[in-house]
Amino acid sequence: MAIHWEPVGDGRVLAVSDDHRFGTDTVILSYFAAPQTAGEAVCDLGTGCGCIPFLLLNQPVAPRRILGVDKQPDAIMLCRLSADKNKLHGLLQFAEADWCFPKSIAAAGSFDRVICNPPYFDRNAGANAPTAEKRTARQDATCSVEELAVAASFVLHTGGKAAFVFRPERLWVLLEALSRVRLVPKRMRFVHQSVQAAPSVVMVECRKGGSAEGLVVEPPLIVESDEYFRIYGIEH
Repeated sequence: MAIHWEPVGDGRVLAVSDDHRFGTDTVILSYFAAPQTAGEAVCDLGTGCGCIPFLLLNQPVAPRRILGVDKQPDAIMLCRLSADKNKLHGLLQFAEADWCFPKSIAAAGSFDRVICNPPYFDRNAGANAPTAEKRTARQDATCSVEELAVAASFVLHTGGKAAFVFRPERLWVLLEALSRVRLVPKRMRFVHQSVQAAPSVVMVECRKGGSAEGLVVEPPLIVESDEYFRIYGIEH
């Protein structure tokens, strides 16, 4: 496996490979889902190469603890290489675990916040990705959206928050799964490639055990807008 190092801000670098890398959706989700209260414990489900845990360290309010979880051994190996390289073992932890078995991740109610960039596509939709690693990241062939929702709810305490990025055309699949496990949507934001384009992804933040009222749909995020460039730390 060829390893490359990508900058992720504040002088830190992240180990990535052809099968485990990050994209725009991961970056904007870390911005949308960043803690607003000091001292949170955060779990990143399906962490991949560990991008979200590293990007959270760039936010104004950093968590006190971040656990990145992935079922793929190669992904966790990359995460641990990055933690070693950046001397961040005290704050960042990474574990090989399957969210289909939530008890393998942590005790019930262990976290204040869960973040997840899950597989977007149904296992029967379209052509398969070229490798097993990419199929796991793109299609819910090994774990369904319903199982993801159960895992997120299990590791969150009541009142904790969970944030996801997903495809708009499958939004109802996600919302239905969340409703079954008491994860109530409270914030939603659509992302568009341009002002004229239909949304390409949607970000949703839920509260465990929240009331069914009070959903806020935020103004859309437009790719290559001033805000988008600020997220990437680019002067524009």
